[in-house]
Amino acid sequence: QLQVVASGGGLVQPGGSLRLSCAASGFTLDYYAIGWFRQAPGKEREWVSCISLSSLSTKYADSVKGRFTISRDNAKNTVYLQMNNLKAEDTAVYYCAAHNTRRRGSNYCAVWGDEYDYWGQGTQVTVSS
Repeated sequence: QLQVVASGGGLVQPGGSLRLSCAASGFTLDYYAIGWFRQAPGKEREWVSCISLSSLSTKYADSVKGRFTISRDNAKNTVYLQMNNLKAEDTAVYYCAAHNTRRRGSNYCAVWGDEYDYWGQGTQVTVSS
């Protein structure tokens, strides 16, 4: 089964940090851009960040800009989301997803979930004192 697997979530106090990882299962990330999404209880799924295959394009939702950093290590087949200065409103299940870059090129990453090909189970992030 082809999927991406998110890990690294947990319970952290406000102002704390976590680093999420996204790894591919059954395929490599060599031809894929990666996005992070989150969904809080009772809310719609929200796009958080994405990174192109080349890493030249990174995008962030306004709500996390300046606090979150996305990066990728293609040699390790892993994408990371470093989350600093976490707030209670960051509490959610975080998902990573992958989309093929064949059509839009290696410098593009999508902000819409419909463009993503592979999803996996999420990881819970809880920010609470």
